[in-house]
Amino acid sequence: MTVTTLPASHGAAQGRGRLARVVLGPEREPGWARPALWGVLGLAFALYAWALSGMANEYYSAAILSGTKSWKAFFFGALDSGSFITVDKPPFALWVMGLSARIFGFGTWSMLLPQAVAGVVTVALVHSAVRRSLPLERPGAAHAAALLAAVVMTLTPTTVAINRDNNPDTILVLLLVAAAWFALEAIRRGGPRALLLCALLVGLGFNTKMLQAYLVVPALVLAYVTCAAAPFPRRLGHLLAAGAVLVASSAWWMVIVDLWPTSSRPYVGGSTDNSVWDLVIGYNGLGRIFGRGFGGSGRGGGASFGGESGAGRLFNDTMAGQISWLLPFCALALLLAAATWRTLGTRAVAGEDRSSVSALGERGGLRVTRAAWLVWGGWLAVHHVVFSFSSGTFHPYYSTAMAPAVAAVTGMGAVLMWRAYRRSPLWWVLPLAVAATGSWSFVVLRRTPEFVPWLAWAVAAAGVAAVAGLVGARLARGRAAKAAAGAGGAAGARVAAVAVVAALLAGLAGPAAYAVTPLRSPINGTNPTAGPSSGSGFGAGFGAMRGGPGAAGGTRAMEAPPGQAGQARGGPGGGVSSALIAYLEQNQGTTTWLVAVGSARQAAPIILQTGEPVIAMGGFTGRDPALTVQGLKELVASGRLKYVMADDARGGPGRGASEVTEWVRATCAAVDGQDGLYLCAS
Repeated sequence: MTVTTLPASHGAAQGRGRLARVVLGPEREPGWARPALWGVLGLAFALYAWALSGMANEYYSAAILSGTKSWKAFFFGALDSGSFITVDKPPFALWVMGLSARIFGFGTWSMLLPQAVAGVVTVALVHSAVRRSLPLERPGAAHAAALLAAVVMTLTPTTVAINRDNNPDTILVLLLVAAAWFALEAIRRGGPRALLLCALLVGLGFNTKMLQAYLVVPALVLAYVTCAAAPFPRRLGHLLAAGAVLVASSAWWMVIVDLWPTSSRPYVGGSTDNSVWDLVIGYNGLGRIFGRGFGGSGRGGGASFGGESGAGRLFNDTMAGQISWLLPFCALALLLAAATWRTLGTRAVAGEDRSSVSALGERGGLRVTRAAWLVWGGWLAVHHVVFSFSSGTFHPYYSTAMAPAVAAVTGMGAVLMWRAYRRSPLWWVLPLAVAATGSWSFVVLRRTPEFVPWLAWAVAAAGVAAVAGLVGARLARGRAAKAAAGAGGAAGARVAAVAVVAALLAGLAGPAAYAVTPLRSPINGTNPTAGPSSGSGFGAGFGAMRGGPGAAGGTRAMEAPPGQAGQARGGPGGGVSSALIAYLEQNQGTTTWLVAVGSARQAAPIILQTGEPVIAMGGFTGRDPALTVQGLKELVASGRLKYVMADDARGGPGRGASEVTEWVRATCAAVDGQDGLYLCAS
């Protein structure tokens, strides 16, 4: 018998098996890196999926349910399965949740679980993008930056709240982060294919929330023009090709809808002229920036959801706890990156250890790192300016679009500051950033002193300890170097390590406390936020253990802007009684629509309760000119509709369609015992 002896190095060359590489990572990675990533992803899934219940935003839930009953309603994103009117957003996010509902049956979990999974995938993409953007760093530093970015993304309070909801922002953020990932890959690999995929994803983002998707485009273009390796004319050619893909992937649904005969498609909700183009430039475009007068149907003046516009909006009482915790740190990180731009990344491999230089080489690695700073820094800057100064409708949860940039800049900035702390005259930037972050966290927490009362002081203590430790360790290291005393240097390193842990606590304890509050609160689909409600504590958790108030307002309702009272709290409830709904079901007959009501706020709960199509005559708020008297006459004459709600107190058509109300009251018969209900057919 012949025995073949393999070389001793054969097993090592084989490395880990496929499953082991997935679970533990490749052998070249630090042993802690992959398990730590899995832990963060598990935490993210728990935060985003734990105890999901209810219908979230009933406006979108009704559209998802309707899409499971009619492919036509599915394609157009119609509120009702009879396809009378669409929701006021393009339908891509509804398609994602709607396909799940078609496969598994409509319900809370089939609708919201895709949102939670999308949030987890976004965290993983942020981790990957940051790690791959630091090829000149030692593996441990690159993985540490990526892990910190993933943790920040996971714990961003507004992101936790929105990822437990069915608003389109979760899918939008996933698409834009994936687009950024491919843009950085295009620079890293040097080919246009990844750039075209980037453009495709931004276009899908447009079909999720229209012009908001384009806020990332300036940063992506700047990074590619500045950092791609191809000659400049070729770079421009690549960008032109990507622009063509972006236009095609953005406009295809809009073009189909606007070319479709209006008589056989739903009215475009939110528009003034029944066109998607009007929705793009109006209600979901300039109306968001400039406010009332630019939005569809004259809407767009809801700025007070997120506070008054201005430089301080993201730091006000409403917004601060949602997104601002690490903005001071990010600002200093961006300033440090700008100050060290010429040598950005190169010092990581200075001296004797050059084993971490990737196949890209120093020059290529420097391009990738600079591109990452331009992408994430530009992303953050553009969103900060637009969200701060827009005068139109602005909800706090919109700021979840800033979370990937905050996370990435924090992760990369921490590594950059640590390197400067160890080797540069700019060593003081890290202690300053820790001090600024801890101080701001203390300020935010003290705005609601009843919320985990001890936490603000614990954050302050951790911040002071971190700053003192960092400064002391640095000074001790300098004295040890002058005295050539190794023991002093080692002691300083230990103090610095403890200080870093304290800095992490000072920076992340506040957002972490806010991030868990949505798990204890009903989902407020209209305006999901995290953190304490007015006069609340930390649920049955920390606040209650010290006898503090017991309720946490993880998805609190906000007060309505002036002139929109009654429209902001909770989901789009309609106040229609169960007895009235039962009457309508018993007497619907062969009509297509169960009833016509004034707005989607009335229609959505009825659709969800009955599964039947309901006409929302005025769209989301009751102001869309979707139904005219002539249109109502035709629906009644054709036998597709016979019942109309014309009760102004319930937000009926009298709010925005007085002619319709007058015709109903003059022509139709009031139904005995059903206040506000009219029978418009014999």
